[in-house]
Amino acid sequence: MKKLLTLLLVTISCQFIYAQNMENQLPSWNKLTDFEKHVIVDKGTERPGTGIYNAHFEEGTYTCKRCDSPLYTSGDKFDGHCGWPSFDDEIEGAVKRKTDKDGRRTEILCANCDAHLGHVFEGEHLTDKNVRHCVNSVSLNFEPVIVAEENVAIFAGGCFWGVEYYFAELPGVTKTEVGYTGGKKNNPSYREVCYTDTGHAEALQVTYDPSKVTYEELAKLFFEIHDPTQVDRQGPDVGTQYRSEVFYTNNNQKEIAEKLIAELEDNGYKVATKVTEASTFWDAEEYHQMYYFKKDKTPYCHIKTKRFE
Repeated sequence: MKKLLTLLLVTISCQFIYAQNMENQLPSWNKLTDFEKHVIVDKGTERPGTGIYNAHFEEGTYTCKRCDSPLYTSGDKFDGHCGWPSFDDEIEGAVKRKTDKDGRRTEILCANCDAHLGHVFEGEHLTDKNVRHCVNSVSLNFEPVIVAEENVAIFAGGCFWGVEYYFAELPGVTKTEVGYTGGKKNNPSYREVCYTDTGHAEALQVTYDPSKVTYEELAKLFFEIHDPTQVDRQGPDVGTQYRSEVFYTNNNQKEIAEKLIAELEDNGYKVATKVTEASTFWDAEEYHQMYYFKKDKTPYCHIKTKRFE
């Protein structure tokens, strides 16, 4: 009797430990609401036109509500006019197909956790791929594309061809545009800026990624590729349009420009550079854009000179 009781206790203990181990090995899936369980686990369907992703076309990735696995990209989403989110392709290996219980339709499930997504249909000729994944919004989450923040800086330091030459290929700079700013005429031409009193300066507008290059690094480069002590000229180019000027777009840029000017003055430079709040920037004519790169030449009046420690 004692042996039988001992054997029974050992069996119960083993079963308990096994159950605990199995519980510990279960995937750490997301907790679902009752309605989410109805669709994802019990293979239910949300009412057409009620899902949050039906008319949703933001750029990003659609993931599984239960396990967060990536399933679809926004580039494969289209308006299927059916009341549910429609995709004509899935991320490779993310979705698996299974004949539905009704024996007629094809069910689609998350390949990682078997979450019910919806059904797939072919032969409708709605897109070139001729496939429609009809998915319940409640089976999905969405991760938007995070666009890197970009800022704008505007500098005038003589002929804008030469200024652009030094900024165009700087790591972190995503775009450069030469143009006119700081004057009183709307959309001036190059001839008007050069030969009439528009008040504009030839300038460069720099679009940059602040995670890769700082405004201070850009401003230091600006002060080192032209002579900031010259008034209304740069080398052989003479006129107010060739003046040295920083056009700031926010107070942080203003403070940095003024700080660098103070450093230069402490080092003996008589700085003529003005610091002015940015106004409308007018793009110059196309033949001025990336001029030195088009001509395969180098600037004649801009030479990089180290001015900061």
